[in-house]
Amino acid sequence: MVGGFIGRRRLAVLISGPGTNLQALIDAQNTPVLPNTSMVLVLSNRKVACGLARATTASPPIPTAYLACQPYTREDYDLELARIVLWAKPDLVVLAGWMHISGLHRSYPQINIHLALPGRFGGANAIQRALGVMVHRVVAEVDMGEPLIVREVPIEKGESIKMYEERLHRVEWEIILQATKKVPDKVRPLLPESMDLA
Repeated sequence: MVGGFIGRRRLAVLISGPGTNLQALIDAQNTPVLPNTSMVLVLSNRKVACGLARATTASPPIPTAYLACQPYTREDYDLELARIVLWAKPDLVVLAGWMHISGLHRSYPQINIHLALPGRFGGANAIQRALGVMVHRVVAEVDMGEPLIVREVPIEKGESIKMYEERLHRVEWEIILQATKKVPDKVRPLLPESMDLA
């Protein structure tokens, strides 16, 4: 199979906060949901991000990095971010609650989880108007890349914002796993380890 390879898909995950989407990825790696996967880096732009602790206490522990936005210019930050990610040699970069705009998409395939439907409410603070969630490819325009998985999540009658947020996050965890498996399957499909390549 042209383009296929034997081994594990290498994932780098970028976060800025508590890391609940990251935890979904950690729990699913090397299960039927996300097979043959190795998380090789979790990077945060916030030192106190709880997701860093999730990575270091995973079994096995996942390498972590912290890269503050200051004192870098945006261009210099992108260069340093690319240097760190390059060291990890990922097949895919997953933005799982990463609250920073960067140019890394020019170097690696990237996907992002966003609490809104395609073409609506780009950027942060979209949860109270979301009505859905999507995973999309990352391009220069914020939250405007090709949608990979889109799920409508309408607010139910009498539902509080807190209840809706909890239900929306459960959908997030489901579709970030689906997209994280889907993209490498297309770019570099796995070959069975027993296959003779001679």
